[in-house]
Amino acid sequence: MMSERPESGLITLTYVIYGLHLFSAVTGVMTSAMVVTAFLAGWPSIFAVILNYVKRGDVEGSFLQSHFQWQIRTFWFSLLWLLIAALLFFTVIGIPLALVMIWVTGIWVLYRMVRGLIRLHDGMPMQVSK
Repeated sequence: MMSERPESGLITLTYVIYGLHLFSAVTGVMTSAMVVTAFLAGWPSIFAVILNYVKRGDVEGSFLQSHFQWQIRTFWFSLLWLLIAALLFFTVIGIPLALVMIWVTGIWVLYRMVRGLIRLHDGMPMQVSK
């Protein structure tokens, strides 16, 4: 049960981390890079996931813990789907599927970051499975 109220600095940090992830993802929309590749390879997103791991202990027991889990899982699952898509590129028949996977993963990343920001703004935890 998450009952501990986090300090305001940690709430601000969580907003910053969402912002870094979103900045990387949106860069993929506005440039020739795809959302998911910009999200995973962009320095802001890499810095954000490092911050997630470094500050994870500070948010333990608060509703921010679920946001950190949400952000970390988004990063690693998008990497997993990108690696699967990359493997599919090695087969001619897999190329269209890989492109669809990358596109869908990009939409999924944007959805998760926006949904997380909305829940953070409302002071609500994310619903993450253990």
